[in-house]
Amino acid sequence: MEPNRHASRLLACLFLALAGFISCQTTASGRKQLNFYSLSQEMRLGSQAWGEALEGAAIVETGPDAEMVERIGRAIAKTARKRHPDPAKKFRWEFELLDEPDTVNAWALPGGKCAVYSGLLEVTESEDGLAVVMGHEVAHALLRHGGERLSQGMVFQGAMMTADHTLKKSNPEDRRTIMAALGLGATLGILLPYSRSHESEADELGLFLSAASGFDPRAAVPLWERMENASGKGPPTFLSTHPSEQDRIRRLAEITPRALELWRRATGAEDEKG
Repeated sequence: MEPNRHASRLLACLFLALAGFISCQTTASGRKQLNFYSLSQEMRLGSQAWGEALEGAAIVETGPDAEMVERIGRAIAKTARKRHPDPAKKFRWEFELLDEPDTVNAWALPGGKCAVYSGLLEVTESEDGLAVVMGHEVAHALLRHGGERLSQGMVFQGAMMTADHTLKKSNPEDRRTIMAALGLGATLGILLPYSRSHESEADELGLFLSAASGFDPRAAVPLWERMENASGKGPPTFLSTHPSEQDRIRRLAEITPRALELWRRATGAEDEKG
């Protein structure tokens, strides 16, 4: 069998192996996901990583910015507990502002541990803008993306080991070529798209959470336009773990009317901006 045909068949088996496990659990958004980890296991991993990440970090403990991060985080976590009690009520929520003015970023760990870098505040500009980002990070935790990514990695590594064993009698050069093709194909075809899927899923759920918490979702599109200007030209979408800013902006614009309804119900506000 020619190497490229052999690689195609093995890669097809790898796709099928992952697809067969997708229905293991259901996310807060209703999507089927692959996740071998229990919630308690994820929370232990998240708590351990949180301690390691904050060790030696410059945490902003007082002042208006730290209070804003805590206030927004608590409001969104409260909404999450109401709308998605499983798993939100089990989480031990923590929100910290880290003093790194050159870092435009935020992240979340399993179990509700969320960090915001002070450099992000220059781009978010307002509580509503920051709530869009923090809602996105809370959504990552609610959707249990951390456990899902770890589980995908386990399946991918197992499949690659099986493929390598299957090819052990092949010509060494052909074997290297096939394994390289399998690794690239699986990365582009499975792992990266899934990460983009996670980002889009967190964008949507996060915007709904922040809107239902009383933060204006119309801040989302201008925020990501500013993020696009701040980030410069990134890699092609198909090689990125995140959607392109333009794809993200388009999708957020589409769902903003639905988020506005949640915001109006939460605040009793009229749509003065038309």
